[in-house]
Amino acid sequence: MTDNELKTTAAKVREGIVTAVYSAASGHPGGSLSAADMYTYLFFEEMNIDPKNPRDPKRDRFVLSKGHTSPGYYSALANRGFFPVEDLKTFRKLGSYLQGHPCMNETPGVDMSSGSLGQGLSAATGMALAGKLKGEDYRVYTLLGDGEIQEGQIWEAAMFAGAHKLDNLTVIVDNNDLQIDGRVADVCNIYPIDKKFEAFNFNVINIDGHDFAQIRDAFAKARETKGMPTAIIMKTTKGKGVSFMEDNAGWHGKAPNAEEYEKAIAEIRSAI
Repeated sequence: MTDNELKTTAAKVREGIVTAVYSAASGHPGGSLSAADMYTYLFFEEMNIDPKNPRDPKRDRFVLSKGHTSPGYYSALANRGFFPVEDLKTFRKLGSYLQGHPCMNETPGVDMSSGSLGQGLSAATGMALAGKLKGEDYRVYTLLGDGEIQEGQIWEAAMFAGAHKLDNLTVIVDNNDLQIDGRVADVCNIYPIDKKFEAFNFNVINIDGHDFAQIRDAFAKARETKGMPTAIIMKTTKGKGVSFMEDNAGWHGKAPNAEEYEKAIAEIRSAI
């Protein structure tokens, strides 16, 4: 896909995010929107996946460590063809297979159940190690939140991944600089993120997480890197694409009302 095609697809992913959260009257739009461009590139360009065969043993794997941003994950999967886009309106509804946190037993395309913050990198590291032990050539990707990496288990897993030279693992950190209580630097400072991953023997790439050219180049470099895992630290804007949500911690976990929903959808569509 060209960068313009990716931008158009990302707008559709953002529309799905806002629609899902509005329909549920709950959810986490801010961190879903900040990662929408990355979700788009992963599922439409980077990963070896097949919506018609979501359990293909040779497929690439993805673990959403910050599982509360499932609206972004679900919207990307739906737009990629894993299930109907219309089903996003059932998000968080009783009986829906699109619950607030991803469930690998219920949702097509979900490789690992997640939601307890700090655990996703451990799961992804295990998948990457399994691939190495079995001689498989699939790749593993995991998306972390910058507030989430305050969890100690993240760094235990990073140490393990670096020590075992898991070059089939790519860790992506959504550095939108906000968590539920405010700026990450004010809550519990995690900077410098890149130097921390470098200390655990990662190949580290810093990018603008809304620039598809930079995203494309980063994944190409990750695939070329041998003997060590890669960490892509992407600087993003929380709530990206909806002006009144952008860089606003209040939209970490809040649903728009009817008026806000219409305004958000209009802004997203105008960007296509």
